[in-house]
Amino acid sequence: MTRGLSVVADGKSTDTDTTAASVPASHADLLERPVFAHLATVRPNGAPMSSVMWFAWDGTRLRMTHTKTRQKFANLAEDPRLALSIADPDDEYRSLEVRGVLESVEDDDADASFYKGLQHRYGRDYEVTDKDVRVVMTVRPTKFIATEDGGITATSKV
Repeated sequence: MTRGLSVVADGKSTDTDTTAASVPASHADLLERPVFAHLATVRPNGAPMSSVMWFAWDGTRLRMTHTKTRQKFANLAEDPRLALSIADPDDEYRSLEVRGVLESVEDDDADASFYKGLQHRYGRDYEVTDKDVRVVMTVRPTKFIATEDGGITATSKV
């Protein structure tokens, strides 16, 4: 079983390193604000896949919701490594790249409370029709790369 599959099967990573990288203070706001992240994963055939995602940041971990039936979930089951790109909507030359590993996968509750919380964070409110297959994915960042005006301004890694 690959590391990713064990995350999906057991709900937690076989990666025993729990250390997370620290976000550069200059770009912490991009994690705290309700901006969109582009999640990059690798398909089983090796091709890249990128999708826009909502996320929540608790100061050390990123959490996102997804369903067990979509390709991104299958990609992370095969390989738990991922990257997120977050562009500042107020300054298109400022961004934050987050590299990390899927640390855990848990079923959302029967009301899809985590997903509803993300809806609130992003100013949306609609019925969740796929509650029975919704999961909460926790990502441990292993590296941050902050950019401004086309150049790298800060990095942080484990």
